[in-house]
Amino acid sequence: MKPHHRIFFIQFAVALCVGAFLSRLPDLQRKFGLTEGELGLLLAVMSSGVLCGLTFSVRIIERLGARTTAFVTVFGASISFAVIAWMPSALSAMPLFFIAGLFTGAFEINANIETDRHEALLGRRIMSRAHGMWSLGFCMTALVAAGMRQAAVSIELHILLVLLTILITGSVVFSKIETAPPRQGAHTGENPRVAFPTIGLLPLCLIGAAPLLAEGASVDWAAIYMRDVFAAAPFVGGLSVTIFSLCIAVGRLGMDPVIDRFNPYPVATVLLAIVVVGLLMVATAAHPVIALIGFGLTGIGCSSVYPLAISAAARRKDRPAPVNVAALGQTTFIVFFAGPPLLGFIAEYFGIRFSYWAVVPVVVTALLITKALAPAPMPVAGDPESVQAHG
Repeated sequence: MKPHHRIFFIQFAVALCVGAFLSRLPDLQRKFGLTEGELGLLLAVMSSGVLCGLTFSVRIIERLGARTTAFVTVFGASISFAVIAWMPSALSAMPLFFIAGLFTGAFEINANIETDRHEALLGRRIMSRAHGMWSLGFCMTALVAAGMRQAAVSIELHILLVLLTILITGSVVFSKIETAPPRQGAHTGENPRVAFPTIGLLPLCLIGAAPLLAEGASVDWAAIYMRDVFAAAPFVGGLSVTIFSLCIAVGRLGMDPVIDRFNPYPVATVLLAIVVVGLLMVATAAHPVIALIGFGLTGIGCSSVYPLAISAAARRKDRPAPVNVAALGQTTFIVFFAGPPLLGFIAEYFGIRFSYWAVVPVVVTALLITKALAPAPMPVAGDPESVQAHG
């Protein structure tokens, strides 16, 4: 197994445990006897853990190194999700939701930083493919979870089997991970205790957040949209989420060679334009097939924009790469988790079609600033001002 393939597996493994756990939330809700609001509160606790992991773990990750961090974060998150399934009540499970989120946020920084460094070593882009492994793992575990639920396998046994799978395979794969060297010319300053976005990073934050808002609208509300607008059967409603997830996975797994050939700026511009077309098709669809095509286009368009924003943040020279990646992750994470509830509010008062219209201006704004992804010009030989400008 090549070194960067081991980093891919970090994404895949965490997606397996997170996807399995989220797929069994209805069973967990029934076990704990929770209302939707109470379950939402537990998920908010987990979200706060993720945010803390993104905000405060940079120094710890740099100190531990990629291998130890992979073991701690992936195994820590997997064990936490597995133990939650065995808890007798929501109150006893609440601290574990926070801990699972904490490990998940720290994993995000470790995986993205190592992926960026391996891109430098390989001389080609692999960030989109790394995130594609997350999408692939999430799709696979969701399908397995559907079969487990159909076969009446308990949530405790299901999550335990997932945990054992991750512990066994992770022990083999993670044992040979070596921390990749920083990019040549990367910022070598000390990492601050807290990672917050700078003004210069804000355009990348918006570029990364816009497709995540569209993704949240598609994953969380697509099935409800199909039911409310077209009175579609449950299978057709579920098909909307499946098509979106499949398209985003395929797009991420196949986009890196395209980015290498055409560069991030034009690729992101085209992808965000596809997102706009897909959202407009969904918002105006007069037939379920049109809506399904719209969800598929939205998935393709969303696929690689966030990985491109992560790569651009890691390559900035104003601060150490882990700090910029963590800061961008915070901002986009807030949009990803706060966006769907806000869209639900819009849907309740203005109609669910309008909730998809509401995403369009955000994506268009990101489309207008995609030049932030353009690579910096190389210094011109013999030009002192150019050389000085590039350090």
